[in-house]
Amino acid sequence: MKRIGIVFFLLYGIFAFSQEPTGNYRTLKVAVQDTIAVDSTSINPVKFALLDKNGIAIDTTKYKVNFAKGEVYLSPEIQASEDTITVNFVKYPSFLTKKYSLLDPNIIVADNTAMDRLIALQQSTRENEFKPFDGLNTNGSISRGITIGNNQNAVVNSQLDLQITGKISDNVSIRASIQDANIPIQDGGYSQSLNEFDQIFIELFTDAWSIRAGDIDLVNNKSYFANFQKKVQGIALGGRIKKEESETTMFASGAVVRGVFSQSFFLGQEGNQGPYKLIGPNGELFILIISGSERVYVNGLLLERGENKDYVIDYNAGEIKFNPTYPITADMRILVEYQYSDRNYTRFIGYSGGNYTSEKLDLGVYGYLESDAKNQPLQQNLSEEQVAVLQQAGDDPTQMVAPSAVPDTFSENKILYRKDFFNGEEIFVFSNNPEDALFQVRFTMVGNNQGNYII
Repeated sequence: MKRIGIVFFLLYGIFAFSQEPTGNYRTLKVAVQDTIAVDSTSINPVKFALLDKNGIAIDTTKYKVNFAKGEVYLSPEIQASEDTITVNFVKYPSFLTKKYSLLDPNIIVADNTAMDRLIALQQSTRENEFKPFDGLNTNGSISRGITIGNNQNAVVNSQLDLQITGKISDNVSIRASIQDANIPIQDGGYSQSLNEFDQIFIELFTDAWSIRAGDIDLVNNKSYFANFQKKVQGIALGGRIKKEESETTMFASGAVVRGVFSQSFFLGQEGNQGPYKLIGPNGELFILIISGSERVYVNGLLLERGENKDYVIDYNAGEIKFNPTYPITADMRILVEYQYSDRNYTRFIGYSGGNYTSEKLDLGVYGYLESDAKNQPLQQNLSEEQVAVLQQAGDDPTQMVAPSAVPDTFSENKILYRKDFFNGEEIFVFSNNPEDALFQVRFTMVGNNQGNYII
């Protein structure tokens, strides 16, 4: 019984599906002519048939059908024997025959009409908007290290090398360079200076102007007068106006030069680590060395400054001392290059000019200024006792003498002294005992066999 029920259900389903009416089946009665347009779109070849006026199917050999165009072509025989026929066909669903377009097809015109009103549509080729600081090229390295030895304290070493190039806007480019071989951990003449960079500058430039700050070169080699070349730290500006027949360039720069270049040459003394007095080019005994400007060569070898290196220097006294780690002998040739200030003031340099060039004329104007900044003394601040001595001395240089002893902490590489009394007079005696009250003392050269220093 169950098997008979299942078979009946399947047969009923098939029958129901075969008898399901389709909404796209059409019947069309038309007058006979050679070409009959059945539909404006393609028609389905399934269940297509032509019937005469009596409802009898016409032989397919007496007509042709173009299903793609929806057209029927009748033979002359049918045209002569029939006046009306009936066409049965299946219409394709509307979503298959519907026209789809992104734009309104009514705006499309023929190629030869209204050409003056046509607008060409092209895909935009504009590049993306510029993003500031996008695409900067940076390269370099930075390293840190610690040096430890059995005869020195721990020292932190560092090395920096940084290069920057790129654009910060559509027209402005940047170029920067920072290089440093050692970052110090102390201040003064016992270590390297924080401002002692091998090369540092930042430059902004375009096709029409430029500005650079940091290490700059002041050069005048275009004029017969006042030729010079100086490497200084400051700022430089430049601009250019270019026309079809001429070109005008202008520039201005300002820099601070804290001293005048000089050098001292002397032979080492056997077992004498210093201090060695640096003498000016005119025999000056009292010169102020510019901090970080010195270069010390021994037998042509460049030495390094630092308490844990080769030497230390007292910039105010113009004296250099070699550490015990670098013994001095009598056959050593010592050359010290340095900058010193003869007036104890920062020196300002200004350099500017302009040049006009054309086919018939070449005109240049240059100006150079070098002066002392009186409100920026290079010398360290004097103590109250030293100021009182200068006030009481008046114009007598022989009375301008003040004590130079300064309390200091013990270090194996420092030359220090302790206070003592000899025949009721206060004296300073060399000491390397960390338990003593130690002082750093500067001595003045007064001539051979004229002083009180006893070895």
